Amino acid sequence: MKFLWALYFSNRFFTLAGSIAALFVVGFFIEIVFPLAKILFLLLVAAALADVVLLFSSRLGVKAVRHCPERLSNGDENQIHISLQSFFRFPVLVFVIDEIPHQFQVRDMYFPIRLTSGETQQIDYSLRPVKRGEYDFGGINLLISSVVGLATRRVIAPENKPVPVYPSFLQMRKYELLAISNNLTNTGIKRIRRIGQNLEFEQIKKYTAGDDIRSINWKATARKGDLMVNNFQDERSQQVYSLIDKGRVMKMPFNGMSLLDYAINASLVISNIAIKKSDKAGLITFQDKIGTLLSASRINKQMSNIMDILYNQKTAYRESDFSVLYATIRRRITQRSLLLLFTNFETNYSLQRQLPYLKNLAHQHLLVVVFFENTEMKTLIEKKAADLESIYYKAVSEKFSYEKKLIVKELRKNGIQTLLTTPEKLTVNTINKYLELKARNLI
Repeated sequence: MKFLWALYFSNRFFTLAGSIAALFVVGFFIEIVFPLAKILFLLLVAAALADVVLLFSSRLGVKAVRHCPERLSNGDENQIHISLQSFFRFPVLVFVIDEIPHQFQVRDMYFPIRLTSGETQQIDYSLRPVKRGEYDFGGINLLISSVVGLATRRVIAPENKPVPVYPSFLQMRKYELLAISNNLTNTGIKRIRRIGQNLEFEQIKKYTAGDDIRSINWKATARKGDLMVNNFQDERSQQVYSLIDKGRVMKMPFNGMSLLDYAINASLVISNIAIKKSDKAGLITFQDKIGTLLSASRINKQMSNIMDILYNQKTAYRESDFSVLYATIRRRITQRSLLLLFTNFETNYSLQRQLPYLKNLAHQHLLVVVFFENTEMKTLIEKKAADLESIYYKAVSEKFSYEKKLIVKELRKNGIQTLLTTPEKLTVNTINKYLELKARNLI
C-alpha cells in the first residue's frame, strides 16, 4: 500500500521558538541573556531534528485500513471500522482524520489515539446516510507525534473508495429474521388471530428453527429419531404490489430523509415479508408517467431486482398522474391483488381530484392508500400558544390536521382501505396492515 507523507512543526515548537526569539531581543539590552538564548536555540534545533529522525525512523509509521460495507443502508446507522497498527519502536500519539463523503457534511471526524510500540487498535464509528446514491470516501489522514512533540508527521492512507447507498436492506433483514422466528410482536407488529383459516397438509419435514412446535409429528419423530413436523400449505399465493408516488408531494423532508425514501424503505421490507409469507411481490413507480413496472413474482432474484430498481428512483418534482397509474394497472394486472399505494394528500381537495381513479382501482383490487401524518403540525398543535402569532400557527396546524382526518373518512366511505402514519412508523404500520388483511382473508 502506498502512503503519502509530509512534515509539520507543532504549536509547541513555535511557542518555544517564539520564546527564544524574545530572549534574543532581550539579549541586545542585557548582554548576559544573549549566550543563554543561543544555547536554548541550539537545544531546540537539536531536539527538533531528533524528533524528525524518530518520526521517520519507520517507513510506514502507522498503517491504517478502513473496513466499510460494500454498500450502505439508507436511513440506518452503518458501522465503519478503522484498523491502526504502529510500526514504531516507541509510543506515539496519532490524530486520525477520516475523509468521509461530503453528503454527511461533517468536517470534524477525528479521533486521538495513543499507540505503543507495535500495538494495534480499532476505531469504530457509524454513519447514517439519508439519500440514496454513490458516496465517495477519501483517504485517512494520520497526524503522528512522538513524546517530544515538536514535529508532526502526516501519513495519508489512500483508502479512497466509492460506496453505493441502497434502500434500507438492514431494516429488511431485521424484519425478515423476526418474521422467520415469528417474533414480530417485539417490534410493535401486532399478532393477528386467524379465524376460519384452512390449512392443507403438504409434507412431513425435519424441524428447523422457527417451525411451530404444535405441528410436531411424534410418530414420525419416533421412527426417524429426529424431530419431524407436519408442513401445511397456507392459502394460495397472492400478489402484493407496492405503488410508489414519485411526485413532488413525496419530497417533503422528515428527519433528514424525504417521504419518498421512507416509502422506498417500507416497500423493500413489505415486499420481502410478502415473499417470505408465500405471496408474490411486485413494484410500480410513477409520477406524470409510469417509471418502472416489475411484475409480481416469487423467483429467487425478485428481491434483488426490487432493490436494484428502488436504488435508482428519483423524482422530477412533477404532478403525479393517477389516470396513467389506473390505466397501466387495468391493462397489466389482471389478477385481483393487494395494492399498497404510497402517496401523500395534504388537503381534501387534492384527494377529490384523484378519488375517481382510486375508486376504480378499489373495485378491481384491494387498495390500501398509505399517506403521512405531518408530525411538525402535530407538535404545533400540542404546544401551548403564548402570543397571537403562535395562536395563528396553531389554528392553521389544526386545520391541516382536520383535513387529514377528512381524507381518511372520505376514503373509507368509498370502501378504500387507509393507513395514516408518521414516517418513522411507516414500515411497522404497513406490515401490520398487510398481516391484518391476510388474517381477515381479504386477499
